[in-house]
Amino acid sequence: MPVLSDRDIVAAMDAGRLRIEGFRPDHLTPNGYDLTIAEVAVPRADPETLASGIARVPPLARFAISTAEVVEFGPTVTASLWLRTTWIRRGVIASFGKIDAGFRGSLTLGAFNANSDVLEVPIGERFAQVVFEDLTSPAEKTYGERSGHYQGQRGVRLR
Repeated sequence: MPVLSDRDIVAAMDAGRLRIEGFRPDHLTPNGYDLTIAEVAVPRADPETLASGIARVPPLARFAISTAEVVEFGPTVTASLWLRTTWIRRGVIASFGKIDAGFRGSLTLGAFNANSDVLEVPIGERFAQVVFEDLTSPAEKTYGERSGHYQGQRGVRLR
């Protein structure tokens, strides 16, 4: 599937095939868009979600972030998510999947602090890059029509 360039992303938004609420032109990359942290949750016996300041993730702990951006994909657009190398260099491990055609909402991304030290995660910092792809034909049934479990989500959603 062809990957959309920076100018293709803007053209797809202008054509209504893709929407990024909270879009910032300076977050465009040559072949994607950088997503920022809106909230951080550290699941444990007493879960806490932080929406401002700096979250402190304990060593060897998992955490989840929600994106500040809300995305909406038409039936011909999908995307892959990639952890920014800044976070990899800080010892964060994450594995993401695809965003389905027809998805609408903020994204919840899971990660792991593989350090022996506390990890500081500032709200508002760039966390992941979304790389958009064109499907070869429109999806017969989009995300909302197939399962839609997370359709319209806002904020960290762990279940």
